[in-house]
Amino acid sequence: MTLIELFIPIEISRDTVYDLGNVGNIQFRDLNSKVNAFQRSFVKEIKRLDNVQRQYRFFKNEIEDREIEIFENPDFDVSQEEISASGIDELVEEGQLLEDRLKQLLESTDTLEIRKKDLLQLRHTLIESNDIFQKKSPDAVASAHDLIVDEASLNKSFVTGVIPRTKSIILEKILWRVLRGNLFFERREIEEPIYDAKTKKTIAKDYFIVFSHGYQIIERIKKISESLDAELYDVDSDNDGRYAVLTETNRNLADLNTVLDSTVKTLESELTIIADSLFKWYSLIQREKSVYEILNFFDYDVNRKTLIGEGWIPTAEIEGVKNILLNNSQGLQSVLNVLETTRTPPTYHKTNKFTDAFQNLCDAYGVAQYKEVNAGLPTIVTFPFMFAIMFGDLGHGFILTCAAASLVYFEKSIARIKRDEIFDMAFSGRYILLLMGIFSMVTGFMYNDLFSKSMTIFESAWEWPEHEVGETIFAVKKDFTYAIGLDPAWHGTENALLFTNSYKMKLSILMGFIHMSYSYMFSLVNYVHFKSMIDIIGNFIPGLLFMQAIFGYLSICIVYKWSINWIEIGKPAPGLLNMLISMFLSPGTVADPLYPHQAQVQVFLLTIALICVPCLLLIKPMYYKRKLDKEAEYKQLHGSEEAALESAHGNGGDDDDEEGHGEEFGDIMIHQVIHTIEFCLNTVSHTASYLRLWALSLAHAQLSTVLWTMTIQGAFGATGVVGVISTVFLFGMWFVLTVIILVIMEGTSAMLHSLRLHWVESMSKFFVGGGKLYEPFNFKGLLTEFESIA
Repeated sequence: MTLIELFIPIEISRDTVYDLGNVGNIQFRDLNSKVNAFQRSFVKEIKRLDNVQRQYRFFKNEIEDREIEIFENPDFDVSQEEISASGIDELVEEGQLLEDRLKQLLESTDTLEIRKKDLLQLRHTLIESNDIFQKKSPDAVASAHDLIVDEASLNKSFVTGVIPRTKSIILEKILWRVLRGNLFFERREIEEPIYDAKTKKTIAKDYFIVFSHGYQIIERIKKISESLDAELYDVDSDNDGRYAVLTETNRNLADLNTVLDSTVKTLESELTIIADSLFKWYSLIQREKSVYEILNFFDYDVNRKTLIGEGWIPTAEIEGVKNILLNNSQGLQSVLNVLETTRTPPTYHKTNKFTDAFQNLCDAYGVAQYKEVNAGLPTIVTFPFMFAIMFGDLGHGFILTCAAASLVYFEKSIARIKRDEIFDMAFSGRYILLLMGIFSMVTGFMYNDLFSKSMTIFESAWEWPEHEVGETIFAVKKDFTYAIGLDPAWHGTENALLFTNSYKMKLSILMGFIHMSYSYMFSLVNYVHFKSMIDIIGNFIPGLLFMQAIFGYLSICIVYKWSINWIEIGKPAPGLLNMLISMFLSPGTVADPLYPHQAQVQVFLLTIALICVPCLLLIKPMYYKRKLDKEAEYKQLHGSEEAALESAHGNGGDDDDEEGHGEEFGDIMIHQVIHTIEFCLNTVSHTASYLRLWALSLAHAQLSTVLWTMTIQGAFGATGVVGVISTVFLFGMWFVLTVIILVIMEGTSAMLHSLRLHWVESMSKFFVGGGKLYEPFNFKGLLTEFESIA
């Protein structure tokens, strides 16, 4: 990575940044980080574009409220769309015109909806009141008889209206208590809910009528009703008067519906036209806004005619940027200078669609330090391989491979559709899933597991005797070894679990030792690259010897034990776990020798491991102690003038220097003590952690066997129609449970365990971290998922 400086004339600054954004290889530095955001040079332009985006969000909300589909062209690439500054001005003006037009239509629609609501409620009130006054409700008239004096005072003795259904019972109870029962109250449900333009909701409402007497009481009823959001309507007690009002109301409602339908159709037509282009408009405005946000990172020269910017760029791409700066339509030239700096550049790992998911997997743990070993490259192989050891089954691996291959084959089509969070994670990691499936098929072939059943591909190296000998039958070993993988003769035997347990447990130790050893070698690569010889001598070499003297020795013993035919030599195979424990607890004593001179070899290796501990602890701190002492001596001999100046400023002279050096050495010593303790303990715990490979492989195989036994195996004994039906049903049950439990759930578990082995057991051996991710200014990384703009 290289830090560059750009000098761009103001006249072509926008177009130049557009060209750089299309290429997308410069991570610009903010040269105005200490300047208030509202005092930068291009705040006015950004505010104008922010207002346009607000208008687009307003359009989108209205479009979604009316369930109009927004056209999102999957092939639209904002980085390839060319638009001039005048074109952006036209979008800004058009956005304002459309907003004013829509607001006018919405305001008219709301006004008409409010008027429609009033007319609907009035019509319901007239109809229900007419029913009561026509004596269609005898109980109501009889109950109100005592409250009504005569026909002349009838209009003054009742209140009618419409109230939300949730409050109608509350109104009745309040009036009953306030008037002490001196009233008649009747309510009726309005069947269809009524739309309220103010709340944008349809509300269930009830019609009510209250009979009482006295002007003050009627006024009190009105106030209580209105406080509960009731809407009151005057109804004439005369039949002819009510009929005339109802006729007028129906005519007005019909005319209003005609006008409202016309207004709504006009509004929806406008929104449909906007929906066809809104996605493109928003993308263009977002790109324009990002250009001015980058321009705000720039600084002016003295004459304020040129913009000065800085940014990080891959060294190999500098020439391409120079060509962009030289080729412009206005004949003005920009200048690119390479800067020398001590700043730490951002970390850049070039990826493609295959390696990107693996790199993101490692970056989730932490961003690598600039120029340290990239853990993403070996992860491409080791991550699916560790997963496959735990998930080894040819059938389950085939299902996973088919699912991942489908995602890969249809990746262009799937990339265009909207995806939820879980499916998007699977799609982003489709190449990881593909390798996980392929590796699982390979390890399943080695385990000789196909949906928990064995495959007799090659001739077995064991045979069963034709005649029984005694009470126990033993298989007889032939003169050759099974061609590859696990011999199918082991499946179904009484000691199959004991054999596979021992085999996979030792295999897990070997895999862990190899994985940690090669990961530890990456730390040597880092030390060599950063020219840190003291880390090689003080950390790498003692650590390597400590690891190899214990677990390297154990791994060699495992392989050596496998290579000996213990039955042929008539000797029981020694236990390696007891051997390793006695190596520490009783050095020089070997109960069951594995090879000649084993005691002497183990004492020698144990001595090396013990010597490495103080080496890890002291070499590096002593080196820095010596270095600090030399610096102190140099200052005493050649720093009299500096000491005099420090004394004049009251710094305390040499005493403060010695105290500062003591604190530095103390920090180094504490750090090294922590590193030594962690390394020695982690060497043991991390090796044991790889036993999860054995445990999950065993669990996966046993769960697969149980699932087969309890489902499809039971269908093989039946015949006829019952056999066909049971086979189809149990096969479906077995397949569904296999996919859900063994492929999805077990696969997720194995993937997480593999991830832990890489993050903790592997990357802790060499990963430095603390870097900053390289994030260049690129139009392809802009917002394209339109759902996010609301």
